[in-house]
Formats: sequence, C-alpha cells, structure tokens
Amino acid sequence: MKNLIYCLLILCAFYSKASAQTFSADDFKANLGKTKTLCDVVASVRTFSDTLTLINMGGAYPNQKYTIAVKGDKIKMDWPSLKGKNISVTGVFALHKDRPEIVATEPKQIELK
Repeated sequence: MKNLIYCLLILCAFYSKASAQTFSADDFKANLGKTKTLCDVVASVRTFSDTLTLINMGGAYPNQKYTIAVKGDKIKMDWPSLKGKNISVTGVFALHKDRPEIVATEPKQIELK
C-alpha cells in the first residue's frame, strides 16, 4: 500500500510538471505578447531557406497546434531529425494569419527534451 501511494505521488508530480507548459489555443491567445515556454512534440519541419525554417508542433501542417518560425542563421540544427522529438521553445507568443506562432532567432530559445 505504501508503494502504491508513493507511485501515485510521483506520477502526480510528473503530470503537473508536464501539464504546466501545455497551452490550449485559448491559453495561447490569452498570453499574446508575453514571453513563455511551450513544450510539445515536433510533427513536421519545413525549411524554406537558410534563414527560415518552420517547425509544426502538436500536428502536421495544416493541422498543427503551434508553429515555431526559426528566423535568421544563428540556430544550427539537424532539422529533419527533430520530427517526433519533444522540444521546448521560449519566445513571444504571437499570431500569424490567426494561428499560434513563436519566433525563434537565438539558439538558447530551443531546447531538446
């Protein structure tokens, strides 16, 4: 019985930590203009040029929950290898064509989990 309670406490701790950075579309819109951290699974990645890569999270385009627009040439990553991985992105919550987006321009903004 003691072990069961201990396991439940651990699961609750992990659940609360994981859900702390999960945002619904309404939560995202309520935080527009604020710098926040969003963690989710990369569904697809599309590189348009040396200075623009779009990372779709929570679903593949056009059904993604969020898009990370990686702009500039400071962030160097193996973009195709990100698909299916959990990442956290810190940046200003914004809307692009009424869709949730975070713009990343610095390496410290993207962290593999």
